Amino acid sequence: MPDTRLHPYGFAVVHGRSMLPTLVDGDRLLVRHGADPEPGDLVVARFADGTLGVKRAVERRTTRSGAPGWWLLSDNPEEGVDSRHRGVVPGSSIVAVVRFRLWPLRRRSS
Repeated sequence: MPDTRLHPYGFAVVHGRSMLPTLVDGDRLLVRHGADPEPGDLVVARFADGTLGVKRAVERRTTRSGAPGWWLLSDNPEEGVDSRHRGVVPGSSIVAVVRFRLWPLRRRSS
């Protein structure tokens, strides 16, 4: 993993439908590593099984071990696996905060 002090920004690609309608499969995102999320921010999180996912940070909570963490939710609850299934995500598992969508610049209306 790069030194986030020297390279704080990175890229992420959305896979799946869990963040519809906000994000769609294939969206390219600019993310900031090491940033502290605020409630409502989109974050990239590493879950206990090692998978990475983009979720919405809803509120700060405490993990079962007493560590600070986040309650993360999918914008599309019927498609996503989130804190309702996995519990509170430790703050140390928040990899990055999404700053904005790079691509596509605009969406076509349906």
